[in-house]
Amino acid sequence: MLKKIKKHSYDEAGVNGEIIHGDNLLALQELSKKYCSAVKCVYIDPPYNNGEDYNHYMDSREHVEWLSMIEARLKALKHLLSDDGSIWISIDDGEVHYLKVAADKIFGRENFVTTVIWQQRTTRENRKAFSNNHEYILVYSKNVKAFSAVANKLPGTQEILDRYKNPDNDPRGPWQSVSANVQAGHAVPSQFYPIISPRGRVHSPPNGRCWAYNKIRMDKEISENNVWFGKDGNGVPRIKKFLKDKIVKVTPETIWLAEECGTSKSAKKHVLKMFPDETVFDTPKPEELVRKVLSIATNPGDLVLDAFLGSGTTAAVAHKMGRRYIGIEAGDHIVDIVARRLRYVVEGEAGGISKLEGWHGGGGFEFYRYVSE
Repeated sequence: MLKKIKKHSYDEAGVNGEIIHGDNLLALQELSKKYCSAVKCVYIDPPYNNGEDYNHYMDSREHVEWLSMIEARLKALKHLLSDDGSIWISIDDGEVHYLKVAADKIFGRENFVTTVIWQQRTTRENRKAFSNNHEYILVYSKNVKAFSAVANKLPGTQEILDRYKNPDNDPRGPWQSVSANVQAGHAVPSQFYPIISPRGRVHSPPNGRCWAYNKIRMDKEISENNVWFGKDGNGVPRIKKFLKDKIVKVTPETIWLAEECGTSKSAKKHVLKMFPDETVFDTPKPEELVRKVLSIATNPGDLVLDAFLGSGTTAAVAHKMGRRYIGIEAGDHIVDIVARRLRYVVEGEAGGISKLEGWHGGGGFEFYRYVSE
């Protein structure tokens, strides 16, 4: 059962989430009674089984033991996912292929979404044959069609926004042009006609193409300065699309660079700034990375779960982004680091994604300990 520990909770101003101290498999089984099919996004950063000795844990098991541990938890997590939910699993190249086979078996190969490559370091590692500068995030859904229908696109990057120019000083502001001709497969006769440019050149649609509008509509668009004929007024007509009329959203790509998503080093600096006198995790995940996951997979108010909470990054990010959350961690640092970190967040902690999210504090969380009945 889950027992609330009042002295570690901070719920005076409302509750955004729950953090649970205890074995994650037992806690997940307990949570399934209340949250079956209710979790929109699972993000986990499990042990990578890479043989390294880290602060707070030794990451070395027999491969079969490690795989059995992961499979048991993936099965439990699947029951908690909503029909349109997704699970994002961080891993490195030591076990990624075995993990994928295991996840294929549990979620179904048809529900594999993608593999994200995250640039987790920007410096060169000279002690090995190769400088390994990336990790992976395997993305699965409970139902790939349902997830694809609700997954969010991302705000346009500055590079995309910079494509909008204003070469004719249009008072409506920056714009970019798109082709005024389209494939003619379903065209009607009114979409075939000559267009005379402002400087007198006659343009007809190329073979197999037609104009996007009929002549009446095209003449109207030209008269309203919505068609661009190039700087000399003789170019092939193109339709102007104004930045002011668009909320620029883009499909997420699968290579996530450090300049946007941070690195293990930047994440550790952030945690050390909060806990200068504590022994913190060696390789925490940056808030920017988890923010991108949640931006794609969730909306405000959705429920997020992290069964390997570590230093509490997922809970902190979910809190700042207005998501509900559940985090599970077996180590005692859930008191010394995670609960304290979330208190800082409630009080307006300014690091990580706080500026990006306009975070100034608020909310609360409840602390539970799993105890056997």
